[in-house]
Amino acid sequence: MIRLTNIKLALDHKDHELEQAVLSKLSINADQLVNFSVFKRGYDARKKTNIILIYTLDVETTLNEQLLVNFGNDNQVKATPDMAYKFVAQAPKELKNRPVVIGMGPCGLFVGLVLAQMGFKPIILERGQEVRQRTKDTFGFWRKKILNTESNVQFGEGGAGTFSDGKLYSQVKDPKHYSRKVLHEFVDAGAPEEILYVSKPHIGTFKLVTMVEQMRAKIFELGGEIRFNQRVDTIHFVDNDGAEKNTQGIEGYQNQKVTGLTLATGEHIETNHIALAIGHSARDTFSMLFDSNVYIKAKPFSVGFRIEHEQSVIDEARFGENAGNEILGAADYKLVHHCSNGRSVYSFCMCPGGTVVAAASEEGRLVTNGMSQYSRHERNANSAIVVGIEPSDYVTSEFASTRDYVLAGMEFQRKLEEKAYALGGSNYDAPVQLVGDFLAGRKSGEHGSVTPSYKPGVRYCDLSETLPDYAVAAIREALPAFEKKIKGFSMSDATLTAVETRTSSPIQITRDKETLQSLNTQGLYPAGEGAGYAGGILSAGIDGIKVAEAMALAMMAEQ
Repeated sequence: MIRLTNIKLALDHKDHELEQAVLSKLSINADQLVNFSVFKRGYDARKKTNIILIYTLDVETTLNEQLLVNFGNDNQVKATPDMAYKFVAQAPKELKNRPVVIGMGPCGLFVGLVLAQMGFKPIILERGQEVRQRTKDTFGFWRKKILNTESNVQFGEGGAGTFSDGKLYSQVKDPKHYSRKVLHEFVDAGAPEEILYVSKPHIGTFKLVTMVEQMRAKIFELGGEIRFNQRVDTIHFVDNDGAEKNTQGIEGYQNQKVTGLTLATGEHIETNHIALAIGHSARDTFSMLFDSNVYIKAKPFSVGFRIEHEQSVIDEARFGENAGNEILGAADYKLVHHCSNGRSVYSFCMCPGGTVVAAASEEGRLVTNGMSQYSRHERNANSAIVVGIEPSDYVTSEFASTRDYVLAGMEFQRKLEEKAYALGGSNYDAPVQLVGDFLAGRKSGEHGSVTPSYKPGVRYCDLSETLPDYAVAAIREALPAFEKKIKGFSMSDATLTAVETRTSSPIQITRDKETLQSLNTQGLYPAGEGAGYAGGILSAGIDGIKVAEAMALAMMAEQ
């Protein structure tokens, strides 16, 4: 087939115009066109009065070979690449021991699924509940302020992405087209087929719940085992000095090898291959790994607030008279500002037509996140407005713990969450402030035209008390700058809700680039967002596939 890119048509074009564009681009007649399909559809809304749809098409003609020769120097006419997923191994009938996957967010889900599809019958351990019970626990927290620390927005089947906008796009490099494998598995599990071709696909929480259940069922059918409410308390190692090192060596760290693990129940599981897909909030596990000599390093992350506007304000600013168009849907945005104090402020996890949700996983600490359903029909738009934090901030800030530099970012997050919890009234109500009051440096008393969507509830405060001074100054500078790009962004009645701290993991469990094993721990495969190798559902799924392949190849080499 032939892939055509950059085919541009008006937003309101007729169906037949797409076929005509193909004929015109290839200079062929209708009899020579066999069929075509849409591979990708996006839009260019830089001119609100003239929004253009941009297509990538896969085309079959009676002249494929000749056309590829004729258009040899045209980058918009190329052979359609082979994007079909190919398994790297097939498990032998008798395995020495089964691989274990810790965590069943999107990364762990794909590690387990691909291993199961290759016949390796993985054991998947999830500390939280299955996704439907987890949803009940989470909604119960939002309604009654009763937090289950093992079953919430952060922990449980489906991972933190289950309670999000369900975005399925990423900027990670994907030369092997793993993203198509992820999307096709989602469609097979019940996702709308449009996620295969729209430029910014999303699913939403309720659809994700059903999809996760279907993927779990597939893993079971293939011989995999999934255990819920199974927290891993200890991973066991032996010294591995006699074996070939995974890297050139790390000063101060003993080379070691995985032999098994122990659950909180006391059960021991023997294995030499563990995928560590624990998510960015498994702080107790981070500490356990650090105490167990696994090489970890501090990494940058970001903190800030959730900002809310009426969705109609964002739609009008982005699409003008085309606001409400069915193809365009609810408008999103992506913003960044480099501040005079050297900090960068940017929007993160934008949720069109969504809500701000309580995302705590530890008692006495308050965290926010954003969530949308597939319809994106809620009144407000929200996104995180966050400031970049560097590892050097952990030890210079008043919020930093003195425990250890490597885990100081985790303690930095905790201190911010404790401040927000106290400021909100110590009952999981969130501190909120109007943008106009935040910019003016005064406490808010009530909401204006934008009603905060956070549940359980809100308390109007001065949010400058929740973040370091440099972060507050950076956000105060950035909001008016964002107004120049999105009219109404810094409107006085927009609301800010504190605090957003879980943008990404505060650590990286560093791994070898070739084997994907820990730099000093053979048989341990750090994976996904918690290990510092993903930043969303799609990139986590892609990383899960990579780790499953690495594990399969290592196990085959041992047979």
